[in-house]
Amino acid sequence: MGEASAGRKAAVAGAVTAGSVLAAGALSTVGAASYFARRVLTPDRQRPDDTQVLAVDGDSVTLGVNPETRAPGRYGLWLDRDRGHARVGQVLDLDETSGRVRRELLGVDFGHLTGGFARWNQYYFASPPDRSLGLRTEYVDVDTELGTMPAWVVPAATTSDRWAILVHGRGARRQEGLRAVRPLHDAGINVMIPSYRNDLGARSGPDGRYNLGLSEWRDIEDAGLHAVRRGARELVLVGWSMGGAIVLQTLSRSWLADHVTHVVLDAPVIDWGDVIAHHARANGIPAPIGGLSRALMGRRSARRLVGVHDPVDVARTNWVSRAAELEHRILLIHSVDDEFVPVGPSLALADARPDLVTMERWEVARHTKEWNVDPARWEASVSGFVSS
Repeated sequence: MGEASAGRKAAVAGAVTAGSVLAAGALSTVGAASYFARRVLTPDRQRPDDTQVLAVDGDSVTLGVNPETRAPGRYGLWLDRDRGHARVGQVLDLDETSGRVRRELLGVDFGHLTGGFARWNQYYFASPPDRSLGLRTEYVDVDTELGTMPAWVVPAATTSDRWAILVHGRGARRQEGLRAVRPLHDAGINVMIPSYRNDLGARSGPDGRYNLGLSEWRDIEDAGLHAVRRGARELVLVGWSMGGAIVLQTLSRSWLADHVTHVVLDAPVIDWGDVIAHHARANGIPAPIGGLSRALMGRRSARRLVGVHDPVDVARTNWVSRAAELEHRILLIHSVDDEFVPVGPSLALADARPDLVTMERWEVARHTKEWNVDPARWEASVSGFVSS
């Protein structure tokens, strides 16, 4: 009896210990998945400086070498925590050994360019359209369900019932759309660059989190309604990165889709599941945790864990599987070396819907920088598409 009782006690103790370990492991997995999900959905309020300015010499600037600063094309540099901005052009000299790259200095828009640290950006243009492009600009407020949101409107040179709405990406600013203004304006189109929820300087959503396009589309619908009230009969939607995901939700869910004639997507998120899995791999997160994070986003019971007001159903953002639902002509611009939003889903969508999707494939550009590498090609592609 004693030995049998002791054996049972040992067995129970072992089971309890094993159960505790398993429970702790499960809690750890859920915690890691919840943390990763929150990181995906949380706006980046302050981006760190990522570029070292080593020397400024007349019409050139020498920078520390990194994948951005060695890339071909023209770009912007935020200076002194956004109190300044400079524009740089092509690489003049590259010395990988010393870690120095000298580029053209195309101008200092405001502030002072000196040695120290700066932040690289693909916007190139830093100020509103009137100051950066010399085009008449209206500063308007768009009525939304959350309150008014600021927007820029660049009226066409002559009266037009065509309007383009430019939608920036995750963590980006309205300035991201400035590169598209000139070709659209030259095509006789009114151009609107709106804010949406959780933008810097705009209203926050109910939870202060990104919803991967699943709620942001309503703010773009309101921007479109603003255009319709001002006489728009045709809408052109243009989206970069997550802005592409927002545009696709707008096409699927908004009554304004009937007004849309052309869609331009630059490095768009065609499938958030693919993007999240890519970033999980890049950050060394095990695939099961990455998969669980996507599942938690969509569960109503996990809203507090993830920190969202409404579930974020990642499956609804997969436009490769939903390709048959598309009805609008799309110009899809994407570089095969995109390090942030992999090109695979874009290529798959183009293959699935060749009747609607025109694929413009870049070879060297990285994320949303196709215009920067070859602005003439980008603008000609967009001009030809919206004029067809």
